[in-house]
Amino acid sequence: MKIAPNSKLVMIGDSITDCGRALPVGEGLGPSLGNGYVSLVDALIRTAVPNANIRIINMGTSGNTVRDLQERWQTDVLDLQPDWLSIMIGINDVWRQFDSPLQKEWHVGVEEYGRILTQLVATTRPQLQGLVLMTPYFIESNKSDPMREMMDSYGRVVKEIASAHDAIFIDTQAAFDRILVHMHPMFLTWDRIHPSVTGHMILAQAFVQGVGV
Repeated sequence: MKIAPNSKLVMIGDSITDCGRALPVGEGLGPSLGNGYVSLVDALIRTAVPNANIRIINMGTSGNTVRDLQERWQTDVLDLQPDWLSIMIGINDVWRQFDSPLQKEWHVGVEEYGRILTQLVATTRPQLQGLVLMTPYFIESNKSDPMREMMDSYGRVVKEIASAHDAIFIDTQAAFDRILVHMHPMFLTWDRIHPSVTGHMILAQAFVQGVGV
């Protein structure tokens, strides 16, 4: 496993990461890590490498865009002094452009998205042992769907940033696409965004494979 024993891993993002985690800091037993992929990552690592003692902290916040991450970066990332950091953000940056088309002030275009995420990564990466960047996704197999097309463009930005800053790149969209060959999106999600337990396991497996578990 690429994450060294006794490391602290902070996982930050939006509602997909949040999943009802404890406030102000999502850490500990029971529901503290939420009921999504973060808790599954914790369980998979503890099962596969029980003596690694990886300390996982969930700092996802529902509804967040990359702008929101920037506002809380000091308290929710830097002050926690993680050894490893995982970021999955961008779904709301895209989604607001489709479900709230008239509220232009809520929209985070791909250029702004890339600029802010690059700034956060560039200033934080030197302090970390390791960084994981996970793409946003849209659980839709039709790649011509407008929201899927836009989400893919944001995912390409994440890939570029990961390459430039020595980060592990997790293509969550590709992980879902592999499953969508065999099942309809509605089996995995009611809104093509918030996944079922199966969907969260897809994310968790992609993560642990990325970090070499």
